[in-house]
Amino acid sequence: MSEIPAGVKIESVFLVEAQYTPEAAEKRPAVRPEHLARMAELRAAGTVIEAGAYSDELTSSILLVRAADAAAAVAIARADVYARSGVWGDISARPFGRVTRG
Repeated sequence: MSEIPAGVKIESVFLVEAQYTPEAAEKRPAVRPEHLARMAELRAAGTVIEAGAYSDELTSSILLVRAADAAAAVAIARADVYARSGVWGDISARPFGRVTRG
């Protein structure tokens, strides 16, 4: 007997965490429209499953990403204007099992 019930699937994706820099509050407003537009495009393409930030303060953003490996998932985040402009600093990725119907 399988531990995964019929009709349920575990999709292998990556959870990317991007830490905000100390300068994020100052730098973010100028590049936020470009960042949000890119996240919407990547969601529409199916590359990014979910994207958002902790709403309590500027600590970090979380992305659920479909990528070949952790390095490719990090590369997606590093290509973002937030990383290029110094809003995000440290970026890491970990494998994540996403529960779906299947």
